[in-house]
Amino acid sequence: MPTPADLAVAFNAAITAADPAALAALMTDDHVFTDTEGNQVTGKRACTTAWEGFFDAFPGYRNTFDEVRDDGAAATMRGHSTCPGYPELTGPALWRAETRGDKLTAWQVHDDTPENRALLGPAS
Repeated sequence: MPTPADLAVAFNAAITAADPAALAALMTDDHVFTDTEGNQVTGKRACTTAWEGFFDAFPGYRNTFDEVRDDGAAATMRGHSTCPGYPELTGPALWRAETRGDKLTAWQVHDDTPENRALLGPAS
C-alpha cells in the first residue's frame, strides 16, 4: 500500500504532466480540492473538469516539493510553484494531501506563511 507521501508525489507528477486522467485515478469519488483562497471543488468529476480547465489556462504549471512528510493518513509538502508567463502562480507554497486507502480524499494548497507552517507543521 502506498504511503500518503507516495500518493502526494504521484498526484503532483500527474499535475506536472497535465494529466487529468491520472489525477482522477488517484482521487476518491468524494475528493475535495481547496485553493489558497479557501475555495473548494468537490467530487472527482468536478475536480477533474477543474484541472482540465486549469491545464488549458496555465500550460507549463509545476509544483516542486522541497519537503514531503507523512502525517498519519495525510502528507504535507513544502516547496514552490512555477508557471511560465504567470508570476501570480509562481512562488513558495504548502500543500496537504489527505488519503483513504490508496486514493486522495483532498488536495489543499496554502500560501507559505508562518501561520500556515504552524498549522501544517512542515519544517522551515
